Amino acid sequence: MSTIEYTETRELKERVVEINRVAKVVKGGRRFSFTALVVVGDEVDRVGVGYGKAREVPLAITKAVEDAKKNIFTVPKHGTTITHEILGRSDAARVLLRPASEGTGVIAGGGVRAVLELAGIRDILAKSLGTTNPINMAKATVNGLKRLRRPDEVAKMRGLTISQVLPYKPETKVSGSELQSQASDGEGSNNPDA
Repeated sequence: MSTIEYTETRELKERVVEINRVAKVVKGGRRFSFTALVVVGDEVDRVGVGYGKAREVPLAITKAVEDAKKNIFTVPKHGTTITHEILGRSDAARVLLRPASEGTGVIAGGGVRAVLELAGIRDILAKSLGTTNPINMAKATVNGLKRLRRPDEVAKMRGLTISQVLPYKPETKVSGSELQSQASDGEGSNNPDA
């Protein structure tokens, strides 16, 4: 019940990644239909990918959107980027996702970009290492995002504190305190310019 209310508060946006015409060969000839690959997300932290097939394009898109809404999940984020580097896999597609500093933007192409933007990720580096099939690339991106973990989850699993899990946090605190102790103990007190 709470999940339904949550989806209604934030409006989901749809983005069509690819529309493809496919043919089924029957006794009388070829029967054409259309497939649609659609990404749905709220541009905050929730995203889903769907695939639909029908005799007409609008109907295929509608089916794909319904499928995407069934597959929505929440992406763990650290500010405007992802929590850590990960390699997403789906069949022959491999997508490498790397966190980026603020102001980098979404460095990705095609279906990968659509998934990342609708997931609310603003700064990320992505590289396709396998096939360029849009369906598998989108699925590989979703696979990578689903396997991301937050520092608190990792800390809980290992039975540690969050500061012990994150290696860079304690180092900055130690170096800052070392600098302060050096300034008070060393020549910094004698020379105001130093």
